[in-house]
Amino acid sequence: MTKYENQIPTSMNMSLRAMLSMLRDSLKGGQERRPWSHIPMVKSEFDEKLNAAHHPQVTWFGHSAFLLEVEGTRLLFDPMLGNRPSPVSWVGTKRYNVNLPVQPEDLPLLDAIILSHDHYDHLDYSSIRRLMNKTDRFIVPIGVRRRLIQMGVPSHKITEHGWWDELQFKGLTLACTPARHFSGRGLFDRNSTLWCSWVISGDETKVFFSGDSGYGPHFKEIGDKYGPFDLTMMECGQYDERWANIHMMPEETVQAHLDVKGKLLIPIHWGAFTLAYHAWTDPVERITQAASSANVDIATPKIGEKVQIHTGVYPTEPWWRSSIR
Repeated sequence: MTKYENQIPTSMNMSLRAMLSMLRDSLKGGQERRPWSHIPMVKSEFDEKLNAAHHPQVTWFGHSAFLLEVEGTRLLFDPMLGNRPSPVSWVGTKRYNVNLPVQPEDLPLLDAIILSHDHYDHLDYSSIRRLMNKTDRFIVPIGVRRRLIQMGVPSHKITEHGWWDELQFKGLTLACTPARHFSGRGLFDRNSTLWCSWVISGDETKVFFSGDSGYGPHFKEIGDKYGPFDLTMMECGQYDERWANIHMMPEETVQAHLDVKGKLLIPIHWGAFTLAYHAWTDPVERITQAASSANVDIATPKIGEKVQIHTGVYPTEPWWRSSIR
């Protein structure tokens, strides 16, 4: 079986002491790891047809799922729209808000669904089944194709790509770029599929999606090759010093945004599930402070709220504070 590796050494082995400390943290209280009430959302409505003159915009659905509408093209990324990031429906952390502002069936037709890797909080069986007739194209890193085929997606709809591969799609240039992470959906398949970030480059707009990643030199490589970016959708959440190699701290997320030469930053990988031990608002509080210190433009939309690129006017309301005690 092929095993994929990161560009730089990335150990995920934990000492007994670290594992015991995780057990301790899972049992103790004190951190508000979930909202005490439903978090505010914005009902998502979309025009059935999209033309090239449509203003480029992004709609975040919580965690790392978002819809990018750019230059007449609709791209849906990492569409985990289910209730639990788990192989079974009755085990694992539940989504903060069960009812999303849009259901998969209510989304408009999509030009493509694009995936960063095969983890359950990014590749969800129920979501794929509900979305598979919404698009004729799935664009994925190497190895994830067979995952989709097992879920019932016709093989002819899927193309898979390695790091630094480029493809032309509907007038856009897409590039599969490195990330510092890992893959696997079971006990014995770790790193059997590739993980990645994505560059989306049009005539007027360029967007970078980090996927899941620890901090590393690949961000500067991507910035030097493809930057600057009008928008970056950057991982910020589910971090811990004990697995800092594979998930960035919020301050590192700001640095990664600077490395890729980003203009507007939207932090993602938070706001939907509790997969780490920090308070659920810790990612956004820390990253807004770090962005302010670095003079980085940051948007903090509610789930379902559209953010128009290039306008210079972006949502910054601290809406999450209404759902903490």
